[in-house]
Amino acid sequence: MVHLYAYCGFPRSIRGLQTLMAVLEAREAKGINDEWDVEASPITDDRSKYERGKEVLGKLTGAPQDGPKTGYAAFAPEIEVFLKEHLFADIFGRDVLSYAERELVTIAVLSSIVGVEPMLQGHFNICLNVGVTPDQLQQFVTIIAATIGQKEAKAAQAVLGEVLKNYR
Repeated sequence: MVHLYAYCGFPRSIRGLQTLMAVLEAREAKGINDEWDVEASPITDDRSKYERGKEVLGKLTGAPQDGPKTGYAAFAPEIEVFLKEHLFADIFGRDVLSYAERELVTIAVLSSIVGVEPMLQGHFNICLNVGVTPDQLQQFVTIIAATIGQKEAKAAQAVLGEVLKNYR
């Protein structure tokens, strides 16, 4: 839930947390005690958040992050800093989920948002880079169809098809 706010926004994530809290309270009232998994470990790396985020993004994409800024990063340099320092250093730097798990969660939420196909394409590519197989991604689109919707799965499948055309 914390990971997702970067992709679907604070209002939706906070509402999701409130809904989860209500479900847990209702379960507790019925005598159901849910076990909590481990908390994230503290980040002890003393490098700057920017340097840590740059390293994480490099691992995710398999591409060095030292080139000149282009696209949105050149147009609005502060967002590139925010992405590296917060999204990739603070959020992806947490050890609660693996990179592959984070990417699958990201694909699920991006598949439910209209108009973010370029981001979805990028995250499908990252999935392949962090060890998710093409077959697993195809299976995941089937899960998207069953849990999010047919329209969203069809759009995700179109993006995945393009990604896989260019995959090694």
